[in-house]
Amino acid sequence: MSRPDHKNAGASQRVLRVSELVRHALADILARAEIEDPAFVGQVVTIPSVKMSPDLKLATISVMPLGGKNVDKVMAALERNKKALRTLVAERVNLKYASELRFVVDATFDAQARIDALLKSPEVARDLQARDEEA
Repeated sequence: MSRPDHKNAGASQRVLRVSELVRHALADILARAEIEDPAFVGQVVTIPSVKMSPDLKLATISVMPLGGKNVDKVMAALERNKKALRTLVAERVNLKYASELRFVVDATFDAQARIDALLKSPEVARDLQARDEEA
């Protein structure tokens, strides 16, 4: 009997649950301005997703400032305050170890904008019109 390949297995329910807990905790921390940094003043930061490693020791956090403005400034502020954020998240999410936080810019908004632009392009409209005329 062979062992299942755990590297390719989907995330467990526990990993998914902890991911959501970390996402909510971090969103709450940023919304309540518990970290005092000039980059966060008047800036709403969205956290679309958090991906936890299987051992729950690393959290990769997708981040996007509302409207896509000041991305570099916000990412620098998150990196500067990583230790304090890790401590605050650990207080809210009860785990054996405080997860290391890694911040990445969320690219789903850009991908969605590219798809929308493609769908609105004249070439696609022409192809759709030709298909409708054939039917």
